[in-house]
Amino acid sequence: MPRILLIDDDEHLAAPLATYLARFGLVLDSALRPGQGLAMLRATAYDAAILDVMLPEMDGFALCREIRRESDIPVVMLTARGDVMDRVVGLELGADDYLPKPFEPRELVARLQTILRRQRVAPGAARQPRRVFQDLVIDLEAREVLRQGQPVDLTGTEFELLALLAAEPGKVFSRDDILNRLRGHEADLYTRAVDIVVSRLRKKLEPLDCIKTLRNAGYTLAVGKAAAP
Repeated sequence: MPRILLIDDDEHLAAPLATYLARFGLVLDSALRPGQGLAMLRATAYDAAILDVMLPEMDGFALCREIRRESDIPVVMLTARGDVMDRVVGLELGADDYLPKPFEPRELVARLQTILRRQRVAPGAARQPRRVFQDLVIDLEAREVLRQGQPVDLTGTEFELLALLAAEPGKVFSRDDILNRLRGHEADLYTRAVDIVVSRLRKKLEPLDCIKTLRNAGYTLAVGKAAAP
C-alpha cells in the first residue's frame, strides 16, 4: 500500500485524514514539525509527501527546497489561501501539485492517485520503454534520464513532461493538453504551472536546447534521433 507523509502543524487534521485515505488503500503518517518530517522521510521510503505552507521552524517552501536537495519524492503543497503566488513559488521549488485550504479530502485523494499513477506508468512506456536521441536518453521503465551521458535528477512531474514530449518528438503540445494529460483528469487549468515546470526542466537539461516554445501554441521536443550503431 502506498505510504504518504503529511507534514502539517494542525494536530486535528492527521487522524481523520488518515482514516479517510485508508478507504482508498493509502497509508498516512504525519509529522507536526518540519524537522520531524525530514527525519521520517530519511528513515522511511514514502511514496509522496503533503506539505502545509504555514509551518513552525521553517515554512513549507523552505521545507520543499530541503526535500528536493535529497529526494525526487512527489510533493503536494497545501496553500492556506489558494494564492497564485503561493502556487508559483511552490512549483518553482519543485512541488508536483498544489491544493488550496480548506480542501475536500476526495480531491486530495484524486491528486495523490494521479501522481502515484504517474510514478508507476510513464507515457509511451508500453510502446517503447527507452527513447534515444542525440545526447539525450530517456529510460521510461527505470525512470532515468541521461544528458550527454550524465544522469539528470528530475522530479516526477518533470520526468513525465519530458516523457510526454519525447513520445511524439516534433508534435506541439498546448499547455492545456499537458495539464490534462499529466494530471489524468480534468482540472481547473493553471497554465502558469506548465511554464514553470518547463523552465525547471530546461535548466536541468542544459546545455541541450531541445524544448522549444511555439508562441500561442505550446511546447515541443526538437531533438534528433541517435544514429544507428
